[in-house]
This record gives sequence, structure tokens and C-alpha cells, in this order.
Amino acid sequence: MDSEENYLYYSNEKLLGLITRSKDKDEAIRDYLRTVKYAPIKDFTEGLEWFNVSEPLSFSKHLKGKIVVLDFFTYCCINCMHVIPDLREIESRFSVEDGVVVIGVHSAKFENEKLSSNILSAVQRYNISHPVVNDHNSEMWQNCDVHCWPTLLLLGPNANPIVMLTGEGHKDDLMDYIKVTLDFYKEKNLISNHQLPFKSAFHFLPDLKGPLLFPGKIASFSDENEGQLLAISDTGNNRILVIDSNGNILKVVGGKKLGFKDGTLDNAEFNNPQGLVFQNKNILFVADTENHVIRKIDLEQGTVETVAGTGQQGHDRMGGKLGPEQVISSPWDVCIYRTPDMDLTFHPDGKPPIREVLLIAMAGTHQIWALFLDDTVWWKCKKYSKGICINIAGSGREENRNNSYPNSAAFAQPSGLALCEKSKELYIADSESSSVRRLSLIDGKVTPVVGGERNPNNLFAFGDQDGVLAEAKLQHALGLTMSPDGSTLYVADTYNHKLKRVDIVENKLTTVQFSSTLDIEGQLAEFREPGGLCITADGKKIYMADTNNHQIKVLVLGRNHNITSIQKLDLTDDGKSQAPSTTSNTILPISKPIKLSSKGGKVLLKFDLQFIKGLKLTPDAPQRWIADLPGPTYSCVPKNGSDVKLMDLVLSAPPQKNNAYQHVDVNFSLVMCTDETCFPKVFTIRVPLEFSESGDLNVEKEINVILDVSTVKVE
Repeated sequence: MDSEENYLYYSNEKLLGLITRSKDKDEAIRDYLRTVKYAPIKDFTEGLEWFNVSEPLSFSKHLKGKIVVLDFFTYCCINCMHVIPDLREIESRFSVEDGVVVIGVHSAKFENEKLSSNILSAVQRYNISHPVVNDHNSEMWQNCDVHCWPTLLLLGPNANPIVMLTGEGHKDDLMDYIKVTLDFYKEKNLISNHQLPFKSAFHFLPDLKGPLLFPGKIASFSDENEGQLLAISDTGNNRILVIDSNGNILKVVGGKKLGFKDGTLDNAEFNNPQGLVFQNKNILFVADTENHVIRKIDLEQGTVETVAGTGQQGHDRMGGKLGPEQVISSPWDVCIYRTPDMDLTFHPDGKPPIREVLLIAMAGTHQIWALFLDDTVWWKCKKYSKGICINIAGSGREENRNNSYPNSAAFAQPSGLALCEKSKELYIADSESSSVRRLSLIDGKVTPVVGGERNPNNLFAFGDQDGVLAEAKLQHALGLTMSPDGSTLYVADTYNHKLKRVDIVENKLTTVQFSSTLDIEGQLAEFREPGGLCITADGKKIYMADTNNHQIKVLVLGRNHNITSIQKLDLTDDGKSQAPSTTSNTILPISKPIKLSSKGGKVLLKFDLQFIKGLKLTPDAPQRWIADLPGPTYSCVPKNGSDVKLMDLVLSAPPQKNNAYQHVDVNFSLVMCTDETCFPKVFTIRVPLEFSESGDLNVEKEINVILDVSTVKVE
């Protein structure tokens, strides 16, 4: 842009001024549109890589006649993640045919984020369905005079800038701006209803992906009598899996659909869960990140309940209310601290009772919070009642600031926690500062461990270097686990795709090496953005949530902390982990089974619903579909939805015996109408699967569904 357009950064203030002085908000926006005269922005550079479309988009061809929302983001940024639900709501209200297009412009912060393969994984992981472009040299960022993440730029039908909004929290204003802008340009006959060449990024998931979809974190519980339990936050599938150390699935919690719902293990709903911790063998706490809540899972009673958060993103940086009444923001990890009660009153047996505190990495407000599970007297003999959820460290400013006073310290998107019981310290993966920090649980003092920089405002001090304190460099580390003896902290150095260890006495970071005798099968040693770690009670094995590989890996450690063996933990199911599905719908099977390899594979299912004889979908009525899978070792994305005009499902099937048969049901609940009447229609399309050695690893199948008033046919 030339110097005149640089004032675009301040255009929102001008528009807000007009709205403030006017009694009619819509008319104030129209007045602004009549006067705004920014020149069109430059088109996207040729040769950039795009996602969710089959060809690169341009303003001169594809976006001519469209109101465009450019979302400038970098996929590590928690504030950018907070904008994604707003964009989904915009897309559900204004379609491409209406004349509105959302485009993600990925302008990276970290070196790792410039790689298209990693952006593809992020687009899949965050379930982004709109087009995204890799602005790897930040050309569009510079052309549009963007200064920070996230930034939203609203463009008119000729790529003419209208208003720029920085930061999060602009959904309502943006909705109003789009509505009025769309009407304004429709009156001038400048809006086009043409389609775009969409192609889902989920198509590029691996053929033999397995049942997991971007697993985020993993936790363990050891029982001397009953062995080891593991819990996996299967983030992309919006569920929690409880397994034994052999990979047998014991319990499935949630996963039927994305949402926010308490209830039974089978019917509960999550939204991108991350950190989790066992309180005991029957109780799990989960950071349900995009629902902005903490959930409690009772495996014995078979229930899920919300114990902190309301389901809405909060901006409170103090807290102090009872958990279910206290708004919180993007909790990313949790751990449990057990401390003797500091109440000075007499204890009859001479031993103070142990109190439990759930510690929370609150990524959304850059703080550490606590949920008190018991009445507890803690720092400075202050008493906290059971159920209180409160900030205990961090000012809320996004900084790498250490301080003897916990509320004067500052964090930058804390995303991983590990407890050292020996020293009574909490270790924190401070992802946006690429550092590890420690919080004393005795007095609240926050001190550096490794990574980052001494300048608390520099959040770009990242790299890949062993060393001591700030000489060491990490790149957006997300996962931590502490050795049982409390001497060594292991770090999932996420964007460096490595496992590292920290001597917590010397504050020394060292890359964990592979043993020279290690016999690596296939690509097991290639980690891809690992996000979670947990260590066994004997300290000999680390379980890694290898997020972008969709795997749990078992790393066997040698005496010198090197990796002597790597195995993929294969998940199996005996059919007892979840209740069998039933449906009362009319079942319509497709005529021939899809033939898959006995090794498993991927099926791309495209449903084309055709309405004939005057039948149509009822405008504004709820339209729903949901996929019902044979078991938890299957995966499907998306698994449910409300858009039946564009149904593009990617099914991952596990290995099966030769000549085995399974089926996937897709259940529809529609509201349709003719000129005379409206009525509901429910039915199930059954997709049979046949497994054999000669079957394919990758199959595409288009299913035509023809509906009239009285019948449904499948072709």
C-alpha cells in the first residue's frame, strides 16, 4: 500500500466514531462506506501454497464480487485460536453464495510455522474449513500494513479495504459490518453468487493414520495391584481414551460430536481437549480447551461434569468464584499438587491432612490458576474454600517476566505443566516465550529454567540449542514430564520436533539422543510437533503424544538418558469400551460395499443430496447429520455437521481380518418443505465396508441421495 493506505490501521476508530455519534448503527456504517476510498490491495503472489481449495485464489478471478474477510494469523497464537469460532459463526451466517468469503492468511511467527506441511496440519487440527494461504514471506502482511496477530481486514467486492480490526473480540461488530456492507454493494449490483473451488484439507490425512487425530496430551496412573492406566486427549476426535499399557482401549469418553455437554461417558461432548491428570484410578480432570472449562470424569460412576468455567471464554484475570461460576480462558494443561494443610489448628493425630489443588496452565490469559479440591490453607496462611477457582501467578500481560511476587510475574501462553514433588515446584512450558519456567509452590516465586531471553518483552528468542538458562533455546515447547526422582525434566520441544531434558539443579538443557544401537522401524524416530509427555513410575519409559503423526510413541530410556527403543503404541478394542449403537431410522444401504485393505485405509465419502418435485430444505431450520462408527478404533472427520449441501467426510479404518465386514452409518435429521407444507425427515445411509488383502488403502466414493416428498433413494 502507499502512504495514504497506511491510515487503514486506524480506520476502525473512524468508523466507531461515526457509530457513537449516530442513533442508527447501520446508517452510520453506510455513511462510512460512502466515504471510504482506500485503493484495492495487491493480489496474492503467484506460487503461494493454498489449503482447502483445489487451486490458488485471486481477487481478479475467484474473489471478484465477494465481500472478503482476511484473517491474518499464525497458528501458535492463542488469540488467533480465539478468533476461529467467530469466523465459523460468520461462515454459518453468510455463505459464499451470499457473497462472503473468509480467507486465512498465515503469516508465521516461528520458523517451523513457515512450512506448508505444518500449516496443513494446523488447518486440519483446528478444523478450519475456509481457504488458507501460506504467506511465507509475509508479503500480504506487509502490503496490508498489518502489525500484529490476529488482524482482520474486511474488503469490498473489488478488493477495496473497508476496515481493519486488531486483536480478538470483534465478532459482533464484524457481523454488523459484513451485513451492512453486503447490502450496500448488492444495491450497486456488485455482489456475485458464484462458487469457489473448495477441496477439504482432510483429504490429505495419511491413509493408515490410525484411530487418533492430533492427540494433544497423555497422562498415567500407576497402581501396584492393577498396573498402569493411560489417558489420552484425542484432541481432533474431541474425546478422551483410557487405555492400559498394552494399548487396549478400556473407556471412551465423548467423541460422538464436538460440543459442550455433561452427562454419561458415552454422551458427553468436548471441544479440543488438551491436558489431563488422574486424581486416582477412577477420577480424571481434563482441560477442555476450546470450551474454556475444566471437566471431571468419574470412570467408576460413568459421568462427566464441569467443575470450572461456564463454557464461554472469559477475560477475568483475578478469579475467586466457585468453579462452575468462574469464567476462564483456554486452559491447556492441568496437574494435581498435594500439600499438607497449613492450618495451625491442632490435629488430633499429629499429622496435618493432605489437601489437593488442581493447577491449571491458563493459556488464554497467560497465567497459572488453581482449583481448590479441598478447603486449603496455603501461601501466607490464606484460606481457600473448596471449589474456588483463582489466579495464583501471572499478571495477565503476555511476557517472559520472572519475579519474587507471583502476581507481578508474567507468562506467555503457558501450555504444559510438570510437578516436582521433591522441591515443591511447578515447571511450566511457556510456549510463546519458548522457555521453561518454575513456580515455587512454597512462596510463589517465579524463576527462569531454560530458554527465552532476559528481556521479558522479547518473545522471539527461540531456536534449537543446548545450554544453560537463556543460552539454551527451544521453539514453542508444549509438553513436560518430571522424572520420578525429581532431578530431570523432560521437554517436548514441539516446533523443533525433539525430546530434550533439563537438569533442574544446573538449569541445563540437553537434546535427548538416540542410542547408536537403536533399531528404528520405519519413520518412528521422526517426531512431528509432539505436544504431550508422561513418564512411567520407574522412570524407564516416556509416553509421547506425537501430535501431527497421530500417534502415541513409547520411548525407552537408557542409563545415559538416551533413547534405546521407540515403539508405536497400537490401540485395540475388544468391543467393551463403548455401548453398541442403535437407530430407529429407516436404513438405506448403498448397493455395493467399499473394498478396503485388511491393513485398514482411508475412505473419502462425498454425499450429494438432490431435492426433486418441488422439495427443498426449510430456510433457517436446523439440519443435522452425524456419523456412527463401528468402534473407537475408527475415526471420521468431520463426524457431524449442519451443512448438508457440502458433505465431505474422511473415514480412517483400522486393520481388520481378511473377509471382515463392517459398516458406517450416517444419520440425517432434516426439515424440508414444499410450497404447501413443511415436515421433518430422518433416515440413515449405511456404508458397508469389506476388508481383504486385495483391497485398497485409499478409496473415493460419491453417494447420491435423491429426496422427494415421500421417498429417499440412494445411488
